Amino acid sequence: MNEATLLWSVLFGGVGVGFFSYGRKQKAIIPLLTGIALFFPYFIANTTLLVAVGVLLIFIPYFARFF
Repeated sequence: MNEATLLWSVLFGGVGVGFFSYGRKQKAIIPLLTGIALFFPYFIANTTLLVAVGVLLIFIPYFARFF
């Protein structure tokens, strides 16, 4: 694990905690599940893939409003 992977993991973990707590308080399932899914950095070691999956997961609650 290099420094970039560690920093991106901390960033996505922090955003995940925010989504999780918001989803739990508002009883909204999409932010809650997105918050749980944002703990994925434990399973991905490639930095580029980590950033791509993290950005995709962060935008899921935004685009899920339209469906």
